[in-house]
Amino acid sequence: MSKTLFDKVWDSHVVQQIEDGPDVLFIDRHLVHEVTSPVAFLGLKNRGIKVMSPKRTFATADHNTPTINQHLPVADPLSANQLKALEENAKAHNISYWGLGHEKNGIVHVIGPEYGITQPGATIVCGDSHTSTHGAFGAIAFGIGTSEVEMVLATQCIMQPKPKTMQVNVNGSLNKGVTPKDLALFIISKLSTSGATGYFVEYAGEVFRSISMEGRMTVCNLSIEMGARGGIIAPDEKTFEYIKDLEFTPKGAAWDKAMTYWSTLKTDENATFDKKYTFDGDAIEPMITYGTNPGMGMGISGGIPTAESVDVGAATFKKSLDYMGYKQGESMIGKKIDFVFLGSCTNGRIEDFRAFTEIVEGKKKADHVTAWLVPGSHKVLNAIKEEGLLKTLEAAGFELREPGCSACLAMNDDKIPAGKYAVSTSNRNFEGRQGPGSRTLLASPKVAAAAAVTGVVTDPRSLS
Repeated sequence: MSKTLFDKVWDSHVVQQIEDGPDVLFIDRHLVHEVTSPVAFLGLKNRGIKVMSPKRTFATADHNTPTINQHLPVADPLSANQLKALEENAKAHNISYWGLGHEKNGIVHVIGPEYGITQPGATIVCGDSHTSTHGAFGAIAFGIGTSEVEMVLATQCIMQPKPKTMQVNVNGSLNKGVTPKDLALFIISKLSTSGATGYFVEYAGEVFRSISMEGRMTVCNLSIEMGARGGIIAPDEKTFEYIKDLEFTPKGAAWDKAMTYWSTLKTDENATFDKKYTFDGDAIEPMITYGTNPGMGMGISGGIPTAESVDVGAATFKKSLDYMGYKQGESMIGKKIDFVFLGSCTNGRIEDFRAFTEIVEGKKKADHVTAWLVPGSHKVLNAIKEEGLLKTLEAAGFELREPGCSACLAMNDDKIPAGKYAVSTSNRNFEGRQGPGSRTLLASPKVAAAAAVTGVVTDPRSLS
């Protein structure tokens, strides 16, 4: 019987099917961070049990960490306690722990692919919704809650109902200035924030085959923002080249054996999906959000749509625009901004910093703009320096911070003040997401760079 890529990976990991219930799914990789794990580890302690598969479990500090002066003791008591708990729990259970100051430290969804923890055909979970990022490698990856974190720590399995399948095809090519972030925001604007609820999305078509692995990670990362359980892209030569010879990938004969399996990981020709969409890549331009959910996005050259033209609901639409201080029909071009945030598990990789630097090179940061440039890992931080990007950024008036989730969710000191506008390369623009009363415009690194040097929302195509 013909199968989708998702079906092939899911079915191969089912330990037991419960009649009229969820599947018991084996988990290959469990990623752990300091915020959603303390209670889970406490549950193990109270039951007197150990982590079942420490070698399949990897821990890092990222969510609630400072992005300056990481060599100093963490001042915030809550953050300090969470970091201490993770370190102690990792030590007690013989789990790899990459804490602050460790050369491999970084955002969990950045370092997983960097070191080959993420592999095709694997099942990957983490107590974080954007675990979907790892689907870019042909893996089934999804976020779980704290009680599920405890379940996986104890059994290396999880109970999950099998999602329905959706395929999103994007054919053609992307135009000048259009990035994978724009591609993802475009799809979300078409499907809405609930359009993929209950589905696992496979991305296919010419555009996805053409973009880099880092671009694919960005798209899969944002699958959650349209309600999907996760996103997945069939592995190809780009995938294999990216992960080859990384620390945790197979070597020698084991690599050859893995490749034999990985090469089968694609949707069969006659496989069926529960739902399918097709879009034209040539129709996409740089995107920006104007509202308070990721589905409220638009092409940067257009006007803010009317309530009747979007699938949001009139009351929600009005409340959103009132919060943002915008009106229907207005152009986003020229709107003043106060902050720029480059980073997060969505856009904190080296390609994102290259794209940002390309726009700001030879220009100066606008005086009134505060810019937080936060690499997703120490590996990214080192590459920024080695490639000479840091010199260009500093010449343009920017400073580089240390790795972490930073202003994506404002769990640390990186908070946007109330009423201020931030062009952000992160994943969510909910009310107060980046700080109480903050106003977030989601965008690509290029759009963020253009805003940083002009001080207003600017089409990056006009600067390059």
